[in-house]
Amino acid sequence: MKFTLSWLKEHLDTDADVAAVADAMTMAGLEVEEVHDPIAALAPFTVARIVSAEPHPNADRLRVCQVDTVDGPKEIVCGAPNARAGLTTIYAPIGAFVPGLGVTLVEKPVRGVVSNGMLCSASELELAGESDGILELADDLAVGTPAAGVFGAEPVIDFEVTPNRPDWLGVAGIARDLAAASLGQLKTPSIQPVPGTFPSPITVRIDAPEMCPVFAGRLIRGVKNGPSPEWLQSRLTAIGLRSINRLVDVTNLVAYDRCRPLHVYDAARLVGSEIVVRAGQVAPAAGEPEQLIALDGKTYSVDPAMCLIADEGGERAIGLGGVMGGVSTGCSDETTDVFIECAWFDPILTAQTGRTLSLHSDAQYRFARGVDPASVAPGLELATRLILDLCGGEPSDLVVAGQAPADPAAFAFDPARVASLTGLALDDDRIAEILTRLGFEIVRGTSWTVTPPSWRRDVEGPADLVEEVARIEGYGALPSTPLPDLGAPSKGVLSPRQARVRLARRALAAMGYAEAVTWSFTKQSTAALFGGGDDSLRVENPIAADLDCMRPSALPNLIQAAARNAARGHADAALFEIGPIYLNDRPDGQRTVIAGLIAPRAARHWGTAPEDALFGLKGDLMALLEALGAPVASLQLVQGQNRDWWHPGRSARLQLGPKTIMVEFGALHPRVLKALDADAPMLAFEIVLDAVPEPRGAKSKARGPANLANLMPLTRDFAFLVEDDRAAGDLVRAVAGADKALIAGVSVFDVYRGAGVPEGMKSVALEVAIQPVEATLTETEIESLSARIVGAAGKLGATLRS
Repeated sequence: MKFTLSWLKEHLDTDADVAAVADAMTMAGLEVEEVHDPIAALAPFTVARIVSAEPHPNADRLRVCQVDTVDGPKEIVCGAPNARAGLTTIYAPIGAFVPGLGVTLVEKPVRGVVSNGMLCSASELELAGESDGILELADDLAVGTPAAGVFGAEPVIDFEVTPNRPDWLGVAGIARDLAAASLGQLKTPSIQPVPGTFPSPITVRIDAPEMCPVFAGRLIRGVKNGPSPEWLQSRLTAIGLRSINRLVDVTNLVAYDRCRPLHVYDAARLVGSEIVVRAGQVAPAAGEPEQLIALDGKTYSVDPAMCLIADEGGERAIGLGGVMGGVSTGCSDETTDVFIECAWFDPILTAQTGRTLSLHSDAQYRFARGVDPASVAPGLELATRLILDLCGGEPSDLVVAGQAPADPAAFAFDPARVASLTGLALDDDRIAEILTRLGFEIVRGTSWTVTPPSWRRDVEGPADLVEEVARIEGYGALPSTPLPDLGAPSKGVLSPRQARVRLARRALAAMGYAEAVTWSFTKQSTAALFGGGDDSLRVENPIAADLDCMRPSALPNLIQAAARNAARGHADAALFEIGPIYLNDRPDGQRTVIAGLIAPRAARHWGTAPEDALFGLKGDLMALLEALGAPVASLQLVQGQNRDWWHPGRSARLQLGPKTIMVEFGALHPRVLKALDADAPMLAFEIVLDAVPEPRGAKSKARGPANLANLMPLTRDFAFLVEDDRAAGDLVRAVAGADKALIAGVSVFDVYRGAGVPEGMKSVALEVAIQPVEATLTETEIESLSARIVGAAGKLGATLRS
């Protein structure tokens, strides 16, 4: 929203300059974006007169001018074709910044002749008008007259209007708030009714009152249209509007002056004697929506959710209600009879129409925010007076169809709420003064009754009134009260769950995984791939069409994140996320999981086996579980029972029993990856944090004494024949349990199938690390331990390979 300082002063009696006005607006809550002051920009420029203009000795198109300036006689080189003796124009001295060129003048020779300044065109001063030559001004202007005064330049303020304050879209509304803030006295001219001299031959019928509850109009015959007077053109041009003709300019003036959009129809181009307000229609036979050629020259399809203005008994579309008129009834310089429209259109419907059609206008911008319904008749009277003054003519009686929406309802207000909510110590008279200046009606008593004005439908209760009082009194007046000293804050204590989440986050980051924070939603079809997607987890009002379901797993979001990374050239991803998933198998329907995913894309190498990445993932998983305090030694590894988004031959689960499934891990199914547009292979794990039991007993934060062995460890290798479907981990646990005091660790270093190994069997080679405790082991003791190891393996059906 833009306005000039002089325009504001037609509504506000104040001596404040543009800087003071901008400051007062900011303090009153009006967000000033820019103050453009052409007076400051034009300050160096003054009126000058060319005394003589001789051809340049070294250039055919240049002239050497002797100029009478405010700085005395100057010799200036000029290339304008209209430079001549006796011409009055604008002079720029050396050192002046020329806004149209973006340069600062310096004294320099032009083809051997030094130019001591510049004679300016309109474009060089960023003024409207022809720029084929230098400016030609009236001869009666005195040399040295400031250019700003010659062109009537004045400051323009541009500010952002919040959606809840449509009254600020008129200069009168801005002046009202500034007057309430004590910047001056409000003097907005009152609107006097213009009596009609004959009944209007054009009537109005409203068939869609939910779209347009009230529609007023008036015929003015015998008008003389044409270019607007200079004052009106200058006012509109200053705020960035193009002057069209007197009738259209009047509607733009009223829209910006009183926030009252209007429209004018050429009455001679209307078909029939009735204007109908209705919804858009779809042709029953063709099934196509109505078409309207709007004033911008474009054709728009009007659907039944849009408000349409029609003539010819309601058959022909002539305008989009609250948005834009049609070209078929537009006014031109030949217009002699004009019908003025002044209506109130539903804000939400008008906003939706603009978005649907990508059609935005000054009228649509105002109606979408909520124009004052009480301004229908006054706005029509003001437009009538301006048209009569500028175009002449004879007005008819007003035609009003429908009824305006009711004014905002009154409500009780306790002025003591101002102090309780803001701390401002204001007496009741001051509170009443502020609210009255803003247009509120107050009935004072033991409890006040306050009625908001018709233009303030955003005020719905006492808290809104307190905000208005604080805004006008000034937020700088709010008392500064320090918070009471409560002593040193206590240190936060993490819950066991929070501590484990933090521990897991640090552990995974140390392993090289990057944390991802994704939505708790996913697409319903994606959720169905991971056992979810039923309607009970569907979001009723999703933030996006592809985020319409609560996620049953954290893996789909990680898969899509890895796929996006791969599409951008980062295929070797390692991601993790800790967050909630949503299921139907428990009352609260929510679990916390730790999910990790790797997309191994290592460079091709002869020694790289596909199982390496999977075993690496398992190693990361086991290290993480151990860091979380999970009973790793008691976990059972089960294959072939994972859910169907896992690869059936390359996945497994870790559990403490059939009912306590702690982790699922392995390769993801190629079918699922293809559905999510991701390339295989991808490996992942998902830990259900709720299923990981907490360690028994509280651990002390203090470190105990180091338990360092003072004897050399030794190793022994064993190769066992076991059934092919026996997990190597089972054999490792059995061997490790043969003597927990002496056996420090067991690891697999080879698995062999082939010659020398019976069908259906495999050879698993183990390295057993033995750590003596009290004394070096004798050969007999080592043999005894080896026998116990072989015996423990034998309980699983394993035999020592010979």
